[in-house]
Amino acid sequence: MRAITIPEPGGPEALVWDEVPDPVPGEGEVLVEVVAGAVNRADLLQRQGFYDPPPGTSPYPGLECSGRIAELGPGVSGWAVGDEVCALLAGGGYAEKVAVPAGQLLPVPEGVELQQAAALPEVSCTVWSNVFMIAHLRPGETLLVHGGASGIGTMAIQLAKAVGAKVAVTAGSKEKLAYCADLGADVLINYREQDFVEEIRTATDGAGADVILDIMGAKYLDRNVKALATNGRIAVIGLQGGVKGELNLAALLGKRAAITATSLRARPVAEKAAIVAAVREHVWPLISGGRVRPVVDRELPMSEAAAAHRVLEESGHIGKVLLTLP
Repeated sequence: MRAITIPEPGGPEALVWDEVPDPVPGEGEVLVEVVAGAVNRADLLQRQGFYDPPPGTSPYPGLECSGRIAELGPGVSGWAVGDEVCALLAGGGYAEKVAVPAGQLLPVPEGVELQQAAALPEVSCTVWSNVFMIAHLRPGETLLVHGGASGIGTMAIQLAKAVGAKVAVTAGSKEKLAYCADLGADVLINYREQDFVEEIRTATDGAGADVILDIMGAKYLDRNVKALATNGRIAVIGLQGGVKGELNLAALLGKRAAITATSLRARPVAEKAAIVAAVREHVWPLISGGRVRPVVDRELPMSEAAAAHRVLEESGHIGKVLLTLP
């Protein structure tokens, strides 16, 4: 088969479309013939040499895909060859075939094209596990989403609105904020021109955000605590603003607040399967019912993965960028 390899870490040009051995599904795995994969910022870090795949997993980038089951490994039940699926991966989505633990498969939701389904697994699992399973966002509460126009952000807006929460977002342009508003965001904050702490206080009559979904890390740590409501929860899922910051513990104590930090890729297979099962139960009906949808900025041939990485690095996109196969 062919796959995107990374012979040496570096810029987008480090990605090479090359011939590699076919994967073989092991115990409890299926082999998926890939129709499309999606690009995530973790892929950019892997390309740069900063985010190696977990031991024993595919060395190729790509944390989600859609396609058709080509082969069942030993011990797999409930799936059949030919089933159209999308999947959460530890790696290997930038390839023509990938072996996937059966517990990380999802059926393609009703009303979603197979190719577009590649935009769903990573964002759905990330948002549902962090915002709902860990931070326990409830109806009537306020969620602040940093990077509202990102793949994660566009899914977070839709899911939070679907459960009856109020949603505030930050983004860096009027176009991105307008798109967030179309998805249902209530409070629109241009982080280049406005202070999100003050804007959140104003929008909540001084109360603050009950849950903050943060992709920035260190850069926003202190201001996130200031923007947080009493009994609020911060879910850190990215470190685009650095890894080390100062935390005012007195402020955190005073608000009886909590900060969590998680990633999906390195979790044990059983934990991923539990998250995927929760997403299938709670998120998939919302997608099939038309209340939540994948947001895709553009599709590029998988052989042009370098161009897709440049799109993410320039941050001009809204939603997901897909890599497709003929």
